[in-house]
Amino acid sequence: MSHAPTQSTGDDNPADVSSAWFDPDVTTFGDRLAGAREVAQLTQAEMAKRLGVKLKTLRGWENDLSEPRANRLSMIAGLLNVPLVWLITGEGAGGPEDTDPALSRDVLAILTEIRDLKGQLSQAADRLGRLEKTLRATLKDEAR
Repeated sequence: MSHAPTQSTGDDNPADVSSAWFDPDVTTFGDRLAGAREVAQLTQAEMAKRLGVKLKTLRGWENDLSEPRANRLSMIAGLLNVPLVWLITGEGAGGPEDTDPALSRDVLAILTEIRDLKGQLSQAADRLGRLEKTLRATLKDEAR
């Protein structure tokens, strides 16, 4: 991840930087996205595939070169199991550091699969909406 805060006041030390990793005053959307993805144990390629976006698009989000649309933000928050408000602003509870470390690997795998299915359902609903809109427009054109 290339988003470690680099601002220095001259008296910063590496411990200060890492302890402020999810500080809303220091991190960006891309930092939170990449950090939450890593906590969820997803590679960029895996996450891009689950979201139905190109790897280049996800990298752009993590590098703060662009931002996802609102519907995609909701999918991301669900997939990563973080609150949408935290993902966008960094404020509030529920960032990756709030993950329960007592969960077994099996439970985490099941939760990941559930989030993946939620993302797929959301994508399918979006696709269905686009198809219905296209169908209405096509029927309207044919009626003329």
